[in-house]
Amino acid sequence: MRLLFIILGFIAAISAIVLAALPLFKIAFIPAIAALVFGLIAFYFSKQQNASKKLVQLLFLLTIMALALTTYKTIFETTEVGNTEELELREDEAKENAIEELNDIEFTE
Repeated sequence: MRLLFIILGFIAAISAIVLAALPLFKIAFIPAIAALVFGLIAFYFSKQQNASKKLVQLLFLLTIMALALTTYKTIFETTEVGNTEELELREDEAKENAIEELNDIEFTE
């Protein structure tokens, strides 16, 4: 049982670290909290069985790293909206080009 929660905790902690590095970093809080819960349960079973707690400590370290990175990016990363006029011009040009290409197509039977 202890080993199951350690494995689940490592999977959640590693996925939290990976998600923390991606642009959708705010999602990383979910697996990080799951890793904390799994780590606490594994720590409880380790304490009950008098087993080694080194893996659980490593699990907590990975989880704290993921939470720290995600929190840092949440606080200090700002979202900036660029110049949307250029995007609108490109979209209009793309629509015109698509209409021209459709007009150039010859249908034969």
